[in-house]
Amino acid sequence: MEILLLYFLFINIVLFIIAGYDKSQARKNKRRIPEKTLFLMALTGGSPGLLTAMLLFKHKTSKTSFIVKFALIIAIQTAIIIAFLNYKK
Repeated sequence: MEILLLYFLFINIVLFIIAGYDKSQARKNKRRIPEKTLFLMALTGGSPGLLTAMLLFKHKTSKTSFIVKFALIIAIQTAIIIAFLNYKK
């Protein structure tokens, strides 16, 4: 269980940093982090880190297609967590 918590902490910190870097690159009109990479990391447990970066850096908050896809990822993760918690009962 501790390893899983450390993994989630790690993936969220890394994704937060990557999203901040992407925002910095966007301001400089330089090469960006692909959205696929951000979504894949969010899907593997980094959603809180990406959400925090989006709110703190105002990153991708005006891009509707990104928000819709990210909301879908969060909905899927929420459904998985609920199913897991119900299964354990």
